[in-house]
Amino acid sequence: MSFISDLFTKKSDTSLKKELKNILGFAPDNFKLYKTALTHRSVSESVDENNERLEYLGDAILSAIIADYLFRRYPYHGEGFLTEMRSKMVNRQQLNDVAVKMGLKKITRFNKLDNCLRASHIFGNTLEALVGAIYLDYGYKKTCRWVLDYMISPHMFMDELETLEINHKNKLYGWANKNGKALEFVIVSEKIENGRRLFNMAAVVDGEIISQGSAFNKKDASQIAANEALTTLGITTSESV
Repeated sequence: MSFISDLFTKKSDTSLKKELKNILGFAPDNFKLYKTALTHRSVSESVDENNERLEYLGDAILSAIIADYLFRRYPYHGEGFLTEMRSKMVNRQQLNDVAVKMGLKKITRFNKLDNCLRASHIFGNTLEALVGAIYLDYGYKKTCRWVLDYMISPHMFMDELETLEINHKNKLYGWANKNGKALEFVIVSEKIENGRRLFNMAAVVDGEIISQGSAFNKKDASQIAANEALTTLGITTSESV
């Protein structure tokens, strides 16, 4: 590495460490972990340099932390309610919104020439990877405290989540039935990305594609497409159908 590029890397890392400290509320110990957590596969396909493995770990850790949080917060609610609330807190859109509000979009390393990525849910995935990095760096107890203090308390309003409708497909089907529309979800395309099958699903109303959504399973892809369709059609999540 030349002196100039080495100097640029050091400056870049110094800036990233500062921004990370502002977001995390503490200075990372193992900086390399966090740098990997912020790296999307569109920048590096190497499994030890992008955030997919950390995303996998962080997803499991975050789910456990939120399950424990809900179990303690709602001592008189049943399994169904707790499961639905956890889904509301960790669904793709929710985590993506939290990640953007936290400022992760500014420091996530991804291919900025790909306009689809700019509008995708990769920042929520980055947040999960960050949770994985914190867990590996500091352990479960500190990770749990961080999730509570920096994710749930400032960004997840439980009263609102209790009434939030997250099954966008059901909402869209209700609208279609009420208005005599034919609605179906179809696979537009599918491809393999890093060994995983990526589905692109479309919400089709009366034979016309209204919206599309991509994910690594058909269920998530169709929910994303349904949510986009609700926005396109001007149907609010609180609107009665």
